[in-house]
Amino acid sequence: MEWSSESAAVRRHRGAAERREGPAAAPHRAREASAREDASGGGRTRRRSPESGGASRGAGSALSEARTVLALALYLLALRALVQLSLQRLVLSRTAGLQGEFDAHQARDYLEHITAIGPRTTGSAENEILTVQYLLEQIKLIEVQSNSLHRISVDIQRPTGSFSIDFLGGFTSYYDNITNVVVKLEPRGGAQHAVLANCHFDSVANSPGASDDAVSCAVMLEVLRGMSASSEPLKHAVVFLFNGAEENVLQASHGFITQHPWASLIRAFLNLEAAGVGGKELVFQTGPENPWLVQAYVSAAKHPFASVVAQEVFQSGIIPSDTDFRIYRDFGNIPGIDLAFIENGYIYHTKYDTADRILIDSIQRAGDNILAVLKYLATSDMLASSSEYRHGNMVFFDVFGLLVIAYPSRVGAIINYMVVMAVVLYLGKKLLQPKHRNADYTRDFLCGLAITFIGWFTSLVTVLIIAVFVSLVGQSLSWYNHFYVAVCLYGTATVAKIILIHTLAKRFYYVNVSNQYLGEVFFDTALFVHCAFLFALTYQGFCSAFMSAVWVAFPLLTKLFVYKDFNNHGAQGRFIALYLLGMFIPYLYGLYLIWAVFEMFTPILGRSGSEIPPDAVLASILAVCVMILSSYFIKFIYLVKSTKKTMLTLTLVCAVTFLLVCSGTFFPYSSNPASPKPKRVFLQHMSRTFHNLEGNVVKRDSGIWINGFDYTGMSHITPHIPEINDTIRAHCEENAPLCGFPWYLPVHFLIRKNWYLPAPEISPRNPAHFRLISKEKTPWDSIKLTFEATGPSHMSFYVRTHKGSTLSQWSLGNGTPVTSRGGDYFVFYSHGLQASAWQFWIEVQVSEEQPEGMVTVAIAAHYLSGEDKRSSQLDALKEKFPDWTFPSAWVCTYSLFVF
Repeated sequence: MEWSSESAAVRRHRGAAERREGPAAAPHRAREASAREDASGGGRTRRRSPESGGASRGAGSALSEARTVLALALYLLALRALVQLSLQRLVLSRTAGLQGEFDAHQARDYLEHITAIGPRTTGSAENEILTVQYLLEQIKLIEVQSNSLHRISVDIQRPTGSFSIDFLGGFTSYYDNITNVVVKLEPRGGAQHAVLANCHFDSVANSPGASDDAVSCAVMLEVLRGMSASSEPLKHAVVFLFNGAEENVLQASHGFITQHPWASLIRAFLNLEAAGVGGKELVFQTGPENPWLVQAYVSAAKHPFASVVAQEVFQSGIIPSDTDFRIYRDFGNIPGIDLAFIENGYIYHTKYDTADRILIDSIQRAGDNILAVLKYLATSDMLASSSEYRHGNMVFFDVFGLLVIAYPSRVGAIINYMVVMAVVLYLGKKLLQPKHRNADYTRDFLCGLAITFIGWFTSLVTVLIIAVFVSLVGQSLSWYNHFYVAVCLYGTATVAKIILIHTLAKRFYYVNVSNQYLGEVFFDTALFVHCAFLFALTYQGFCSAFMSAVWVAFPLLTKLFVYKDFNNHGAQGRFIALYLLGMFIPYLYGLYLIWAVFEMFTPILGRSGSEIPPDAVLASILAVCVMILSSYFIKFIYLVKSTKKTMLTLTLVCAVTFLLVCSGTFFPYSSNPASPKPKRVFLQHMSRTFHNLEGNVVKRDSGIWINGFDYTGMSHITPHIPEINDTIRAHCEENAPLCGFPWYLPVHFLIRKNWYLPAPEISPRNPAHFRLISKEKTPWDSIKLTFEATGPSHMSFYVRTHKGSTLSQWSLGNGTPVTSRGGDYFVFYSHGLQASAWQFWIEVQVSEEQPEGMVTVAIAAHYLSGEDKRSSQLDALKEKFPDWTFPSAWVCTYSLFVF
């Protein structure tokens, strides 16, 4: 097949003329044809063989494979080093020690005192008494040292309430007499409006909770001290909420915002959270709407770190977590800013979350930012009328921690569509040329798109096949403790497959076609793909579309800038240098965001349950990242002489890594004190009792219920504890809600593999009691069942309706029952100290009576603190676990009833 932009008639005419004129005139005619094609705007140019008498101008000389690969690799490594330097620089300037400024050393002292108390679960003496006493003592000292311009008021709130939430598939929460320590700092003459700062001092069971969230409370104490000692007057009040029940799925914040008298003053809030231990605190949620809040952060924060990309990822529900931000937004209708530490999530919610792991600079930067933003809001004219500024969303992102760029999303949409139009004009000029000049380019462009998508699709399929195989042979999570393993296994496979597809296209489809011409075509295809994503994201209203705009605008400008040099000198070192320089911004920021993606998602995959293959997820994310980063480098496949050595090297690295992974060389977990990456295991020593419709006990058993929170299950544990093996896999009780197990939270759909090791029955000193108080028929022919329960600080209540029955209403939440995933109902209950008996009712609508009754209910009592938390069998089993695990253990009971 002849590849040329000339018509068949012209080619036949030229052939006849060549035969008449003889071979002597061929070189001259070839040069004339080359000149004509170059002048026409760059149609295909034949790559001449040595025998043809010379090379065409468009072909140029091919690049050296080794030099090109080395240049691209060094380029990416240099950008990665710049990203790392940016992330390690936590504090831009230091002002600690000055009057009214933030002192990180004082905050660290607060932090160490709080964590020294130990784990602080809601309802425990450590949480309700010791921590509260410490906070009140420090607040009193701060009040004594405060400036006379300000007034400090303190209130201890003990709210009781209930609400439903769609987190974890949906459930209902009930709390009784939990604790909030609320401090109001205001001008001496009072204030009508306030900004709220929120942290929580409770922790999950068995963790000191330094990062989540004691450090935030320590920061808030020091911010309170700095603001109260300052001689700067405030226009508005600042309310500091130290809430004592966030880990109980956001209960304390709900109690404050729906019941506290100061809640009516709140016009905006800052929520301080953690999804990791230390590093930079990321602004990952703002609003809803209220762009003035983002501008406040932009104007005030001294060490900014914010991303609308993180906001849209978090709010998509991909990350199985939630914060008090949701409560203030949904139940208080208040706008705010959500900040969280995100680094080193491997030890989040474990015994390793200790104060010494949080760098002093992390505390300093968080304190500087919170203090500055609160001062800004407390003196802002906008706070008093914040509802008037509620319009539209904001595009915001930091520039490597130096500053934040923010603009309204409607402005972003205009900018994005302008960039799209620039690409349309650029590509349209090529695609809409007269037919005799653009026929081949249009075809090659469309074929280039097809080849690009084939390369991406086949590379994704390849890494998924590898990931599935690795999972099937029991070597999942091999990269958890060695992230470079994932890069060497899945990253190299993706790159090798992309190069292979394009090399085959170059060799067998684009025969005798100019290297430079193909480089142009595949640059244009990459530009078109990014432009298509830009248009789609903008059209759908995603603020994250600014990233696609960056990946379109800068490459397009680079192309226009280096086009002349590329045509005049070909693909030489000067071209590569200019090209990579023009790509500096998109690639640097792309790597910056990619770091954040893996920093957050890699640890999460170690606690994402037994049903989601983490290797498939990580391989997919890594493949997509490689596709993005390689998109504008594909042209180099067509500009180099050969890709054999590169493909061979990548294939060899992938193959060797694959063999090492399958042989179990890379162990997923680590007990290294400097950087632990533990396997999480939950152990619940439980006693279960099942009653029938007549109230008789039909089944009773006791054992230790074991749940591994990652995909590997107990495969790594069995060699150390042989009695934990697949012969004791727990079996689902089909007629019981949630399979008849005492789930602390409704995560049953994430963890379907669990183990049940028989053990002696346990007898807590404070046993749970559950009884039916009354059963009555309502005027609307439903059955109302009223119950009473007493027990430890944490209990779970489960309901399953039988065939012909529906749960129409209850006294919990807003009165409308909310099903959990799977169709059962889940109620999470907790109380503080000295709570009264929990009384509630459910109403069942029966359309068809069944001999097995109308509803099955069960209640589980969880002993997370005190003497009842432990048993000798539980302690003995915990001791057998290797040091690279984190077994979180407690005692519980489970009772089931049929009505």
